[in-house]
Amino acid sequence: MKTDVGRQVVVALGDVEPGLVTGHLPPDARFVADPGPEDLRGAVGAIVRADVLVDTAMLDRMPNLRVLARTGVGVERVDVAEATRRGIAVVVTPGAGTHAVAEGALAMILHLVKRLGVTTECVARGRWSERGTITLGDLDGATIGIVGYGRIGRRVGHLARAFGMTVLAHDPHLAQPEDRDGAELVDLEELRSRSQVVTLHLPLTPQTHHLVGSAFLAAMPVGSVLVNCGRGGLLDLDAAAHALANGRLAGLGLDVFDSEPPTHHPVFDHVGVVLSPHLMGLSAGATRATFAAAAQGVADVLAGRRPAALANPVPAQEEQ
Repeated sequence: MKTDVGRQVVVALGDVEPGLVTGHLPPDARFVADPGPEDLRGAVGAIVRADVLVDTAMLDRMPNLRVLARTGVGVERVDVAEATRRGIAVVVTPGAGTHAVAEGALAMILHLVKRLGVTTECVARGRWSERGTITLGDLDGATIGIVGYGRIGRRVGHLARAFGMTVLAHDPHLAQPEDRDGAELVDLEELRSRSQVVTLHLPLTPQTHHLVGSAFLAAMPVGSVLVNCGRGGLLDLDAAAHALANGRLAGLGLDVFDSEPPTHHPVFDHVGVVLSPHLMGLSAGATRATFAAAAQGVADVLAGRRPAALANPVPAQEEQ
């Protein structure tokens, strides 16, 4: 639908900086960063942030919507089935944040293995004399287990090998030898028993919810490090707290949480924990690329082109 001045309306659902998207939308589009009810009714496109719920009620408020573009790849908060039923394309932006998330995971791993939280307290609290009691770990010669070996997992593997690590990977969708990309593909049991470092890069599904719980953690080597930059629901946080308390885990890095923002959990206060508010995929460069890809996806659908990545089947209106 076009406005009274003939311009297609594209709205933001969540916080979207106009300067990141307007240059990639159709020339006749009017972008509304803070839409009201009338803007939503007239919108043909929407750029959606990860924390926004797009359910039936929200879709009812946008009867002319043809495309919504999610800034990222997770669509847990989007009713994809209902959007598909209504002929609405659901665009995602895989790849835009790949390097940023992988770098974030490695940053957390380095922080934890080198025990930077402990060393910081040693200096800041005037406990220099205790430096001899602090044992730092090494990445060189260690084994990293990557659970979820897609774009981000593979990039983590590339970075880990540069540090001299042995790379194990588990992904039920990668069963062929040519899919290894330098990693040893193993089952989950072997991965957790051999890895001093485990990093999670899976989507959240009913099958992966709390994949890492008490049994998984109990099978890891004592003093291991775990990082989750995938989805908060992959990890049972209470089980992780117990593993930290008994020494099974020496470090825990979290960029994602079951609910965001999370309620305070006792594990947050542990010196061996490093936290980030779901920002690892939003470096300056990744942010520009993500919003550009989302806006381009909107432009493609509105122009009748197939976008680069869709989370749902192509709506019938695009097949004409």
